[in-house]
Amino acid sequence: MELMTTKSGFDRMAKIAILVITAFLAGYLLRSILRPLPEEHSKQHIVSQQQSWWTCSMHPQIRQTKPGKCPICFMDLIPVSSAEGDIGPRQISFSQEAIKLMEIETTPVERKFVTAEVRMTGKVDYDETRVKHITAWVTGRIDRLYVDFTGITVKKGDHMVYLYSPELLEDQRALLAAVEGSKSISPDSSEFAKRLKSANVEAVKKRLKLRGLTDEQIEEIEKTGQPVDHITIYSPIGGIVIHKNATEGKYIDTGTAIYTVADLSKLWVKLDAYESDLAWIRYGQEVEFTTEAYPGEIFKGRISFIDPVLNEKTRTVKLRVNVDNSDGKLKPEMFVRAIVRSQIAQGGKVMAPEMAGKWICPMHPAVVKTQAGSCDICGMDLVTAESLFVTAEVPQKPPLVIPASAALITGTRAVVYVKVPNAEKPTYEGREIILGPRAGDYYIVESGLAEGDIVVTNGNFKIDSALQIQAKPSMMNPEGRVKYTGHHSH
Repeated sequence: MELMTTKSGFDRMAKIAILVITAFLAGYLLRSILRPLPEEHSKQHIVSQQQSWWTCSMHPQIRQTKPGKCPICFMDLIPVSSAEGDIGPRQISFSQEAIKLMEIETTPVERKFVTAEVRMTGKVDYDETRVKHITAWVTGRIDRLYVDFTGITVKKGDHMVYLYSPELLEDQRALLAAVEGSKSISPDSSEFAKRLKSANVEAVKKRLKLRGLTDEQIEEIEKTGQPVDHITIYSPIGGIVIHKNATEGKYIDTGTAIYTVADLSKLWVKLDAYESDLAWIRYGQEVEFTTEAYPGEIFKGRISFIDPVLNEKTRTVKLRVNVDNSDGKLKPEMFVRAIVRSQIAQGGKVMAPEMAGKWICPMHPAVVKTQAGSCDICGMDLVTAESLFVTAEVPQKPPLVIPASAALITGTRAVVYVKVPNAEKPTYEGREIILGPRAGDYYIVESGLAEGDIVVTNGNFKIDSALQIQAKPSMMNPEGRVKYTGHHSH
């Protein structure tokens, strides 16, 4: 009985062992069948590597596998795909979702004439050519000042000073004696004697004119035969009395300034142009300016002088603008804000098409003629407008330009990001270019781009950051060797 019981227990254990072995073998075979082939395993590995990483556009060292906030600046993270496919070392691709989140904007490279705006400040001043001093031409005593205070408006020929001068008496007596002598010549006298007497009279008259007497005063002396001991000084121009330098009863010498009169119908505006803006400024250019006294009203003038010397302290150059002030609105010492708009041609040259074929005066830019000649004001020979402007003719080919926001400039290099055409998904390529001068909101392109290329104008810093993350050539790392330090979030 015991033998049978022992044999029955042994058979039960054997059956359990066989079931365990059978289950293990079945599991092993099933796992072998379901295990992927090496090629399939490789594909799965690639797929796992093609997941999206999220990074910060301001701190490209931050990387994590899901969206969120940057732990440094708390900006929204942007997606960057780690799969590159067959794109070049300076290229990077993004999904459409990433493009929207990065707010990437583009614009085509084009050829067009652009305008550079130069803004300046300055003030209104007197036209120095229209400021005259009323002076004494003889020594004497001021007995009467007809203009009692500054600011009075006078006209040309208005009497200003009544001056007593003993010197005038001697010259007038000499004139009367010369006149009497010429009358005493008999008709039988020689022609030489007649010419001598006449020349003596004219010489004395000329001397009196140099003393300040007018032709009418000299004729009156000849007519009455009586010398006068006073002289009236008249204003040589019309304008405003801006200085009164003498008082009644004062004895003055020859050449002493009594009044200063300024004609305010023409004024100067003196502006300060920065050294960096001189490339856009030319003689004869039109200038628009506004004043505090008349907000919204635009005044115009032309550049008539550019100081040849730079102020070493302010790093500015003085400009002089001739302005018409026939309405009397502008007043000396007014503060102004001015702007010059320069049209830019190929190579960054300033052009003035309205001056093509014109002749202009180097001293008075308001004098512009269609043919050679002389200035109506100063008599100088006119010169061609081309000699004062870089170009007056309109070039047939406008310059190649890009928006200023498209260029990333490090100081020695300029980088733009160009959209790669015919790519399966949005792909951008970093490209170094050579820029010309900046004209307003545009840069002139010297080389590196062609008309029709699509450049990134917004979001280019984010693209550059993404390239840095992948250790590719970027604005900051032209060789593409990037070593990240700091926090990495996975």
